[in-house]
Amino acid sequence: MDFAIIGGGFTGLAAAAWLRSLAPEKSVAVLEAARIGAGASGRTGGMVLAESAAGDLPGLGNVLHSFAEILTKLGVDCDLSLPGAWEIARRGKAEDSPIEWNDSGTLRVVNEVPGGTLDPGKMVAGLARAAHERGAILIENAPVERVEWSTVAELHTAHGSLRAGKVLFATNGLSLSLSGLEGRAEPRLTLAAATEPLRDDQLQAIGLSHEKPFYTVDFPYLWGRICPNKSIVWGAGLVAAPDSGRVEQIDIASNEPARMFASLEQRVRNLHPALAETRFTHRWGGPILFRENWRPVFSRHPASANAIVLGAYAGHGVALSVHLSVWAAEALLGRRELPGWGRIESS
Repeated sequence: MDFAIIGGGFTGLAAAAWLRSLAPEKSVAVLEAARIGAGASGRTGGMVLAESAAGDLPGLGNVLHSFAEILTKLGVDCDLSLPGAWEIARRGKAEDSPIEWNDSGTLRVVNEVPGGTLDPGKMVAGLARAAHERGAILIENAPVERVEWSTVAELHTAHGSLRAGKVLFATNGLSLSLSGLEGRAEPRLTLAAATEPLRDDQLQAIGLSHEKPFYTVDFPYLWGRICPNKSIVWGAGLVAAPDSGRVEQIDIASNEPARMFASLEQRVRNLHPALAETRFTHRWGGPILFRENWRPVFSRHPASANAIVLGAYAGHGVALSVHLSVWAAEALLGRRELPGWGRIESS
């Protein structure tokens, strides 16, 4: 195999599709530990943000423009809408802020930035279809247990082994030891809950009839977006990984997550009288990975120059993952250098 990609989410699928588009003579396999999209990509709230969590970075480029262009080239239809996003805060406000919410002070719109929303399920499916149609091999239920490094990497799974000339680690907050990120990045489980569909008069009353996503720029943190059926996804709270470091082992019905969900739902009901009786229909947690400087990891693997590690998007992964996966594909083909800001040092 020419290229092996570990992780079947936005990053891995987009990289596989792009590799096969640029070099159709090269073989590409995506190894996913569970089902395609089972990690962060299938559990995101679907909010699309520009730049990175650390802001703009040298050479990063226009993330949203690139993201939309890549989806078009790959033929991915995921209901992408980029009307902008509202930054909200408890101090200051933009002129005629449509939002006036009670939440440890008065939350108002303070700025509008590039951004929008999409359907993450459609995006996962679309990227998987694009990779498959271009000839990438997608292998589900194949967790990579270890990698033996030599001139050619040998990836061992419970079902056998696979040899690859180059490897892309696209696992984000999962398999930190395998990707060389243990001790270099911190995994968390971020929580989100969705309401029942709201009436038009309720959306008007709370200032969300424009259907723009929003997030706080101060604390306590809160973010949200309107769904096509007029339900609202609200997110807040981070659950620490257990001693094993494996956030996928967290039971969201257990004590700490349950308390955090109850707190989030009560916060939402207290924001505005129009939300006082709102019923929540879905609750979930998604893995998220942070570096101390909030910059993504985009680096050669500490054990091999023939492997790239890409992840730690810190909440900006919807658009950034696809934008950087194309860069990673070009780097794997020797057509582009990696950025200095994403480097992790060998220990």
